[in-house]
Amino acid sequence: MIFELTYQVRVTDFEEGFRWYKTLLNKEPDFTPHEGFAEWELMPGAWLQVAEGIPSEGSGPLRLGVRSIEEERSRLVKDLGVNLFEIYERKEVPVKWATFSDPWGNQIGFFEYIYESEMHKRVTAILRSKE
Repeated sequence: MIFELTYQVRVTDFEEGFRWYKTLLNKEPDFTPHEGFAEWELMPGAWLQVAEGIPSEGSGPLRLGVRSIEEERSRLVKDLGVNLFEIYERKEVPVKWATFSDPWGNQIGFFEYIYESEMHKRVTAILRSKE
């Protein structure tokens, strides 16, 4: 049984990467066990690790669910200098999605449920699974 997950991205300049991901996630890390490593719990049992090292070419994207891709895109362009990225949607897919890169080439993305009722169903299911 899988009960937790971690996803690691590597950055060549840890101090800059630390600041970048702290701004992306809008919070301080939850765990910094040693130099060159920080970890954020994105939701119960789901961790994003930022480690000093050589980024893995072609990895990702790690997509994060958000309420509004447009608002997050505006924030990242303003606060992190992320290049304006395209938002996609298809009639048969219940979410909009987008992908962008961090300064080290790691692929990150967002997705947003088109119907708020779908998002609420997912959040409820996730919260119930932790009871």
